[in-house]
Amino acid sequence: MADTAALRPASMKVNRRLTFVRWVRKTHGWFGLWGALLGLMMGISGVWLNHRATLKLELPAQTQMNAQLALPDPAPATAPAMAAWLQQTLKLDRAPAQQRVEKARPVPWAEKGGAEKPLMTPERWFFVFGGPNRVVQVEYFAGNKSAHVRTTSNGFIATLTNLHKGTTMPVPWILLIDTMAGSLIFLSISGLILWWETNRRRRLGIAIFGVSVLATVGLAVWPMQT
Repeated sequence: MADTAALRPASMKVNRRLTFVRWVRKTHGWFGLWGALLGLMMGISGVWLNHRATLKLELPAQTQMNAQLALPDPAPATAPAMAAWLQQTLKLDRAPAQQRVEKARPVPWAEKGGAEKPLMTPERWFFVFGGPNRVVQVEYFAGNKSAHVRTTSNGFIATLTNLHKGTTMPVPWILLIDTMAGSLIFLSISGLILWWETNRRRRLGIAIFGVSVLATVGLAVWPMQT
């Protein structure tokens, strides 16, 4: 009886451990299923973005068109009014994803301490419309009678990279990508837990993990030293 009582706590400890490992394994699988499609998209576009500078890869099927858009008389007096007019005139289905106003400022080449009233650049309004497959950028300098419009049409890879970067994407998409990032964090931690609890060759695993950490930190810090 005494031996049975002594074995019971150890048996309960093993059962708790097995229950925990099973829970981690199941949750690991569900999180992986949630992020499978997003992970595939991020992987394909990430490889392209990672190598485009070194290999000088161009984004295929990407075309740009530049045009001057005449403004009404009188022109919209504020940036929000201009955004609404642009959306209606250009027949765009949504408000600008980005809207920026740069105040008037002295020109860079103006001599300091020269004229009492330095030469100023006009106020600049900048708008970005569209989505990952088509981006419309509008630049307007206050007082001009026209605005510069640049339309970029993207192919499949360029669209994927814009989705990857969140270019012109709404807040719900950004929050969806945040869930993907959280899933990756959980998958990394749960993967380590599963390996630790189910693999007996821990010294080899710790060595591999240590080398990967050193390689990652070393390659990340190395460019900062040059």
